[in-house]
Amino acid sequence: MKKGQTVASIAAAFGLPPRVLAVRNGLTCEAEEGRVLIIPRSSRDLYRVRGGESKTLLCGSPEAFRERNSTNRLYPGQTVFL
Repeated sequence: MKKGQTVASIAAAFGLPPRVLAVRNGLTCEAEEGRVLIIPRSSRDLYRVRGGESKTLLCGSPEAFRERNSTNRLYPGQTVFL
């Protein structure tokens, strides 16, 4: 990371949800300058959730949803990995 960058700004540049970038890099707070971050998967697998969709519908199972998205939460408007 360069001086002044944040996890949120880096995630936005790659089209990722910040929580995914943080979890994949083991971050519990903002990363320090000079740290190299791993950028997970491409953004082509990202999808914006619509009302009525389920974890199983989107990813095949709740476990697969949690593994891919680093969260158990699912709500309309959320951006998730399929």
